[in-house]
Amino acid sequence: MAKIDWEKNLVRKPRYEVSAGNIKGRQYPTMTLMSNDLVPGSNTYIELGWVWDMPNPNPHIHQHSHREGCNEIVLHIGSDPNNPEDLGAEIEFVVGGQPLVFDTTSALFVPAGVKHGPLTWKRLTRPHLQMAMVLGAGTMAEADPGGHVKERGG
Repeated sequence: MAKIDWEKNLVRKPRYEVSAGNIKGRQYPTMTLMSNDLVPGSNTYIELGWVWDMPNPNPHIHQHSHREGCNEIVLHIGSDPNNPEDLGAEIEFVVGGQPLVFDTTSALFVPAGVKHGPLTWKRLTRPHLQMAMVLGAGTMAEADPGGHVKERGG
């Protein structure tokens, strides 16, 4: 059996390519940790960023959807090791026209084509991570996390 070098699948240095402009209170550009540019053939786009204060402007993630074959998983992960389920924030995220309000570490599955957003922070008491994984999208343009590529006319 041929030996496989898995090093080519390990991303050690992220790309900083997703940006909605100058957003105060959060990391922008966010870190892209998986794409076809970083790991050819992965066909998955993963980006994440820290949110440490109330983002301004808020919302800055507006309504958007992903093309057929590109499901998205959106994660919000709290930073308290003693209470990992506490997000440290309250967020309202509109999905398919339905407002979802949560204050816990969470994962949301959004099927391809479903409109989602805006995403609005209602309160923030502690930093947390926000992560988007777009399955079936290998590039930023295909994934269009947050709808920012379309906003800029890309």
